[in-house]
Amino acid sequence: MQVPTRLSAPPAAPVRPTRSVWLRSGAVLCALFLVLLVLVGSGWQPLDSLDRRVANDLHPVAVTHDGWTHAMRLLSDWLWDPWTMRAALAVTALWLLWRGQRLPALWIAVTSALGTALQQGLKAAVGRDRPHWADPVATAHYQAFPSGHALTATVACGLLVWLLWLHGAERSRVRAALAVSVVSVLGVGFTRVYLGVHWLSDVVGGVLLGAALVAASAWTYARYAQGPRSRARRGEPSAQPGTTPE
Repeated sequence: MQVPTRLSAPPAAPVRPTRSVWLRSGAVLCALFLVLLVLVGSGWQPLDSLDRRVANDLHPVAVTHDGWTHAMRLLSDWLWDPWTMRAALAVTALWLLWRGQRLPALWIAVTSALGTALQQGLKAAVGRDRPHWADPVATAHYQAFPSGHALTATVACGLLVWLLWLHGAERSRVRAALAVSVVSVLGVGFTRVYLGVHWLSDVVGGVLLGAALVAASAWTYARYAQGPRSRARRGEPSAQPGTTPE
């Protein structure tokens, strides 16, 4: 008797969010950031009290635990430093150029530059002071809101995950990259508050604005670089009726 062969399970379909997902996500994230911006700019007392309570709880720990503080400084100043994140995006853009994918490379470069410009512009416009300590464990420049570390890490990690989506990576790879990204964003945010150089709301603002920027960039790319007109210019067939646009 012939033993039936076992069929292997088909590979999981790649994850490809639609334009409407990017649009809705970006709108919600942008709205949340604007609300936080108004609260910070107006000096809303409950938010200010929460920021100070968190900072006052963490600072004594940073002062008395030299080993943990040294580790946090290494993570904040090297692994998750904005220049490290930008360098990772620059290497990715060069790799895309080497593969002949000029448009995604340009999209990454422009989004990264826009994030830096928004960060510096908002810092100057809001003019929020950083926490001040008699015994600081770290120092930082410029104004506080939004956190440049949190924003840059969110933009860099978000763009790298978006590239996996764009190229139709397997679900397992996308989930792994997403998990690493979440750890990185939360981690860098914690280090900035722990080291006493940012308020908690600075970090939240940086994450919200960075995520909104990534969603807006992905939506714009899907709308103008992958739309029917762009396909027609490249001589590619348009999507069939009833199919979901990438």
